[in-house]
Amino acid sequence: MKLGYFTLTDNPPAYGASRKDPSRLLKEVLAQCIHAEKIGLNSVWVPEHHFGLFGVLPSAPVFLAYVAARTERVKLGPATVLLPVQHPLRVAEEFALLDLLSNGRAQLSVGRGYDAREYTAFGADFAQSQEIFFEGLDVIKKAWSQETVSHHGVHYDFPEITVLPRPVQQPHPPIYVACFSEPTLRHAARAGFDIIFAPFAAAMMFGSLQNAVQEFKKESEAAGHEGRKAMCSYFVYVTYDGRQTLETKERLLHYFKGILPAFPADRAAAPAHIRYFVDIVERMQAMTTEDLGERSIITGNPEDCLKVLRDCESAGIEEVILYFGFGGWGHTETMKSMDRVAQELSPHFG
Repeated sequence: MKLGYFTLTDNPPAYGASRKDPSRLLKEVLAQCIHAEKIGLNSVWVPEHHFGLFGVLPSAPVFLAYVAARTERVKLGPATVLLPVQHPLRVAEEFALLDLLSNGRAQLSVGRGYDAREYTAFGADFAQSQEIFFEGLDVIKKAWSQETVSHHGVHYDFPEITVLPRPVQQPHPPIYVACFSEPTLRHAARAGFDIIFAPFAAAMMFGSLQNAVQEFKKESEAAGHEGRKAMCSYFVYVTYDGRQTLETKERLLHYFKGILPAFPADRAAAPAHIRYFVDIVERMQAMTTEDLGERSIITGNPEDCLKVLRDCESAGIEEVILYFGFGGWGHTETMKSMDRVAQELSPHFG
């Protein structure tokens, strides 16, 4: 199992006076991505968020192209592209170009998101996000797998074209689907995509991360797709005493409270296919530090952290991407956290 770097550049309005200057935050994330390669992490994953409502990075491929120029080995991925608000052909072009510029290091992760305000601003229909998302996924895979492609669907319609440049990785770069719901898991499995889980959401769906991975791989194999990969993301901070562990969990609660306005909270108003997020919101609102166990965060002493990671490996997870700088933490502290993982955890994996 491999370990990677992950950030959502969380900087929501609810952080108030503790919000960072967005330009400074992005420069810090750049330094962290470069440091990720230096300390031996396998990959870096950066977000797509718009208008300062959650994070501050609106274009993952632009940012990752710059990271590609400053690194040689680390794999480069978005976590995740908000697919329904942009044309899938454009996404296919941009990540094929990133794959070329990085000499075959691009990865793609796509999702539907959860913030209706982003959809409204781009003129996309939040109520139809699931249908738009599934069709867009199909377009990207066809555009990368076929020399020429045409499509005549409900949401996208275009004559025969060729997407250029062609990806370096053949038949195409890895395509991961960010999964928070059972329908998304089943669609990803049947269509032959890889998957990224959030462990707490996987546990809500199937009882445990292990059950979710097993269900995904079983469904994939039944559809004729052998060897599909599962990743998961985790908040992380290796600590050396109980006080640090408690402070880390308090910081995660601060993060949850800060991002809640981005999620749908009105069950009656939310589209049917997004209502599971209301359940997630209700759980986050009620959480205390005592509720933040291994389904939410990797923290505690090195042995405690290793146990959670080994459980992920036993569950069939191929890579865990680690969120170091959550809750508005400072850059210096985030870099120290990365170094702790490199020293205490990385030697035991991939």
